[in-house]
Amino acid sequence: MKMPASKKNLKLVAFDLDGTLAESKSQLTKEMADLLTRLLDKMHVAIVSGAAFQQFEKQFLSTFNPESDHAGRVHILSTNGASLYEYDNSWNTLHTSTLTSVEKKKIFQAFDEALSETGFVYPETIYGILIEDRDSQITFSAFGSEAPLALKEGWDQDHAKRERIALALRARLPEFSVRIGGSTSIDITAQGVDKASGLERLMNHLDIAPHELLYIGDALFPGGNDASVHRLGSHTLETSGPEETKKIINDILSEE
Repeated sequence: MKMPASKKNLKLVAFDLDGTLAESKSQLTKEMADLLTRLLDKMHVAIVSGAAFQQFEKQFLSTFNPESDHAGRVHILSTNGASLYEYDNSWNTLHTSTLTSVEKKKIFQAFDEALSETGFVYPETIYGILIEDRDSQITFSAFGSEAPLALKEGWDQDHAKRERIALALRARLPEFSVRIGGSTSIDITAQGVDKASGLERLMNHLDIAPHELLYIGDALFPGGNDASVHRLGSHTLETSGPEETKKIINDILSEE
């Protein structure tokens, strides 16, 4: 879907984080933070990512100042919408959907089996955690959760490697949502928990209609962790990365 003909009707712009506002696991640039601050003069802004809130603190909040005049218009949806945070002098949790210990155990076992079945070759060096418990989400990262961007970029550009693993996981975990995210990751949440459900909760909270939302992300393709947003019937724009996202924001800001 293209940019809405009139941007005056937009009340909420939601962004993916990695590959959209910032490079994978990298800090938001000051230029991008300044653009988001200007956008807050016009409307609400939401950041939706598979990352846990702690990663938002490192990657987003370390550059973006939540104590601006419009801090209450900034909303964070971590772990693919499983948790919703709003700023009011400090970050407050409005909603969270966690996995039980039994569910986590089943997911970890399914990963062991699926990786073996699909012939995944474990890297000689794992940076951070290979299969990470984010409480409301379990995330697999092929080189580890802290792998350098240069190592990740060429590993699975066509998503074929992860799609094979995801298919094996879905066969074992029909009661969970399994999605490809980032450049090397696979995210698993409870069934029905995804970016669309998180945004729907936020829109209800803010009394915003679907046609008043624009979502911008780099994984709106089928099976991508942005794809669920299509079912909201909102405006969506796929971006190739932060540089294109800057152009999109400037386009929104240019509306008289």
